[in-house]
Amino acid sequence: MFLIALLLAFIAGISMAVQGSLNAGLGKIIGLLEATFTVHVIGTVAIFFALFLLRLGKGNLGEIPNAPWYLYLGGLISVVIIYAVLSSIATVGVATATTAIIVGQVGTALLIDHLGCFGLERIPFTWLKAVGVLFLALGAKFMLMK
Repeated sequence: MFLIALLLAFIAGISMAVQGSLNAGLGKIIGLLEATFTVHVIGTVAIFFALFLLRLGKGNLGEIPNAPWYLYLGGLISVVIIYAVLSSIATVGVATATTAIIVGQVGTALLIDHLGCFGLERIPFTWLKAVGVLFLALGAKFMLMK
């Protein structure tokens, strides 16, 4: 299961780079906010199809009122993510934007893990992880050099 989870994460990373590039291209044609809106509408239609026509979900939509309010902020944050990714890729390119995204993502993920935020398991921060972040930041710096 661990290797499958890593493979899925790797696929997500590939998908994010491709998605960001596609969204940036769309943003150049129709505008940044318009592209953000459009991709969310398309995503909504796709998930509607998967949930209600293909019945691929768990069938727990009735539990929506039982989740803490802050867990729904992901919907708002997804708008920020899509807008920021397509805007940054359009300005600085896919590799540079993705490098900055990864550094921000890993730093925040370490903090969330350490604090056990949002009901997730607490995974303590260690000095080895600090060294890993340092190497990641150095790698990012090298990636940004011309």
